[in-house]
Amino acid sequence: MTIKRISQFFNPKSVAVIGASNKANRSGFVVIRNLLQGGFSGPIMPVSLKYKAVHGVLAYPTIESLPQIPDLAILCTNKSLSFKLIKELGEKGCKYAILIASGFKTEDKHQLKSVAKEAGVSILGANSLGLLVPSIGLNASLSHTTASKGNIAFISQSASVCSTILDWAQNKDIGFSYFISVGDCINIGFTQLIDFLGRDAKTQAILLYIDNIKDSRKFISAARAAAINKPVIAIKTGKTQVGALVTQHITGDNNSSDTVYDAMFQRAGILRVNDLRELFTATQTLALHPKLLKREQLTILTNGTGPGVMAVDSLTLASGKLAQLTDDTITLLNKVVPQEDMASNPVDICGDSDPERYQQALEVLLKAPEVENLLILHSPSALAPGEDYANIIVDTVNKIPKMQRPYVLTNFMGEKAAFGARKICSQGSIPTYRTPEGAVGAFMHLIQYRRNQKHLTQTPESLLESLNNEPKIVQNIIDAHLLKKERYLSTHQSRDILEHYCINTIDTKSALTPTDAKEQAITMGFPIALKLISPSISSKSDVGGVVLNLNDPDEVEQTAFAMLLRIKKTYPNACIEGFSLQKMAPRAGAQELRIAVKTDPNFGPVILLGESGTGLNYAQAAVALPPLNMNLAKYLIASAQDKGLIKEKHLPDKIDKYTLCALLTRVSQLIVDQSDIQSIELNPVLASGGKFLVLDAVIQLTKYQQKVGVKRLSVRPYPKDLEKQITLKDGSQALLRPIKPEDESSHRDFDLALDKEDRYKRFFGELPEFSHDQLAKMTQIDYDREMAFIVSKHIAGKAYTLGVSRVLMDPDNLEAEFAIVIRSDQQGLGLGQILLQSAIDHCKQQGVGLVTGITLPENNGMIELARKLGFKVARDFEEGTVTMNLKIMK
Repeated sequence: MTIKRISQFFNPKSVAVIGASNKANRSGFVVIRNLLQGGFSGPIMPVSLKYKAVHGVLAYPTIESLPQIPDLAILCTNKSLSFKLIKELGEKGCKYAILIASGFKTEDKHQLKSVAKEAGVSILGANSLGLLVPSIGLNASLSHTTASKGNIAFISQSASVCSTILDWAQNKDIGFSYFISVGDCINIGFTQLIDFLGRDAKTQAILLYIDNIKDSRKFISAARAAAINKPVIAIKTGKTQVGALVTQHITGDNNSSDTVYDAMFQRAGILRVNDLRELFTATQTLALHPKLLKREQLTILTNGTGPGVMAVDSLTLASGKLAQLTDDTITLLNKVVPQEDMASNPVDICGDSDPERYQQALEVLLKAPEVENLLILHSPSALAPGEDYANIIVDTVNKIPKMQRPYVLTNFMGEKAAFGARKICSQGSIPTYRTPEGAVGAFMHLIQYRRNQKHLTQTPESLLESLNNEPKIVQNIIDAHLLKKERYLSTHQSRDILEHYCINTIDTKSALTPTDAKEQAITMGFPIALKLISPSISSKSDVGGVVLNLNDPDEVEQTAFAMLLRIKKTYPNACIEGFSLQKMAPRAGAQELRIAVKTDPNFGPVILLGESGTGLNYAQAAVALPPLNMNLAKYLIASAQDKGLIKEKHLPDKIDKYTLCALLTRVSQLIVDQSDIQSIELNPVLASGGKFLVLDAVIQLTKYQQKVGVKRLSVRPYPKDLEKQITLKDGSQALLRPIKPEDESSHRDFDLALDKEDRYKRFFGELPEFSHDQLAKMTQIDYDREMAFIVSKHIAGKAYTLGVSRVLMDPDNLEAEFAIVIRSDQQGLGLGQILLQSAIDHCKQQGVGLVTGITLPENNGMIELARKLGFKVARDFEEGTVTMNLKIMK
């Protein structure tokens, strides 16, 4: 479904209800009632063979007999009728349907999707509660209540969670721009909805309740695009193994490890919450404050020591920070605080504080320049009702202009005595919570969102050393192994692959028999490590398949014989391919790590990092999605340390994290380049200072088979195949290539090199120098959705950008808009034609049907170039611009 069509889906002019009923216990009864009570202004057309009118509205016996084509149909019938009715809707010309029925098996869903595609009908559901669009009075749902107008969009795979959220939101006076129950996601799912909501002006935040994601690549792409502009918050079920199995049983889809979802959410810039309570809290916070906080430090005002300490503990445990009050602020507070010279953060004004003291302290803090975020705690007081304190807070806060005041949130403790106070704060647009911990948790949601935004726009540093990867040589090595049906490569076979990606591996020899092992040991020297080679046994240390510090030839031979006997007794059917021998590496003062790559059924290859041990499953590792750059590798290491999976040890030479980042990026590049690698185990990796040595490696190969519509990697890597050496008109050589995140610095220099006229032509006005965030959006692009080609040239060892062309595809890949700018002192070298042609060629390759551009009438060079390359050029006198359109034949 295209973005244009889905916007029509959310704004129907007429609705048909198939299976409408006058029986109160039927879905057809509830849906008609909700449509009538919601205030929808368009025609509501019940379809029923049994009733001539439903809820007093004239009914029609069949879809064919409807007096007009409905913009939206809601199917409230038995699931067995769904296939027939979808076909009839398609024949009538209806394009959108909501399918309420549940219980479809996996094969039924596939059939339903096929029928809907053939009929040209887009389905929300099956197993959907329905759709609510409060701004147009549309309640096309089975909901027991309605939704108020608001700025939050909610999407859920669970119908029951939808009902719960709606009920809670009514109590909290929280409204929604859209409320969507996607159910089984037959052909309207998270990706299309997030794409629409990310662009929707009425929606300031997006909440997701997820059971599973089917197309991770499209989901990440859509979510990342939305998260750059507004908060996207998700709760994901199946955190435990048992829960995941239950989810898989219900949905019929393969479910990925929860830690992989964590990695996916982080990569997409999504804030994850753990349960419905947190989701409720996040909803309330975002409804009143969807914007990005300026700083992370929190100031606390309280009328009791206990609540203040509770808030500080919660903040500290969540890695939050207290603000440091200035001497001037403390001096002013000491005139308010009963214990003179005791003011600090938290600011405790004592339990006998009346509303006036609250107001005085609050006025000081609201005007203090260091106070950017303020949490006000209040315990019930006998001096005045809670409502009095709430009114003082709301009035005092609202006296400060919005742009000048801190972000304020409140906690009124208690139930009956605090209920009215919390309501006053909510009505005054100040978020309020039942407990200090809840208030701090809500604040940390905003902090995490802030960190996610920084994570999305942080510029990665370039590797100081060249990776010197040799993908073509490695592909030939892998092909040779597959030709010989060698799918399990032990250390001596893996070493050649790893070394071509600058991953250092200890020198390893192989032996077929114990006698061969003895002879190899003599040539290598002692002490020796002897290891079994067997694709049947994943962890050889557990079964005595690894013996260290062997010091003479006979000992090696005898140990090998004993190892064979032991293994054959324990694993009689195991495939034994021989032994590997390594010279013992010095381990004193070194830390042992484990790096792995596994292929997930939904997300493709994922990278795991932890300490060396007997087993490394997802729960024992920090997880990241490739491709990695230096920044993403740094976050992976930090995640492993935060979870205690890599412990800081008192060693003479601590692990050099920069070099570890470089190692992880090499592993990432290996898995990106080589699609036939199914898994990698590097265990242990000996880390000492800035040196990393792989002692044991296992690579599993499987010939990769591309599935239709499924991409191998969840995130599209840098398209190196689009790099091209070019010759400019002055005879000099340059590189045409896609832009990289690491290009931010050179892109800033490029922008500064544009004169006023060129900048005006490109941006249709005078703009100030670009900020880091703006440059990050220009350089950290999603290669699936947009492309920026640059022409780069090295002069005296420094890279210079000479020109840029951009194409931004719509999410449906139907149209693309291009823009070009050439460095002012590099014009006349043929860069414009090179860059525009590269944009056109890329659009052709992506299957885009129409390429468009807009320029100013005075930009004659651009207009003539567009004509030369086949664009139809037209002047828009009303807008004062020139449009350029090129239809691409498919």
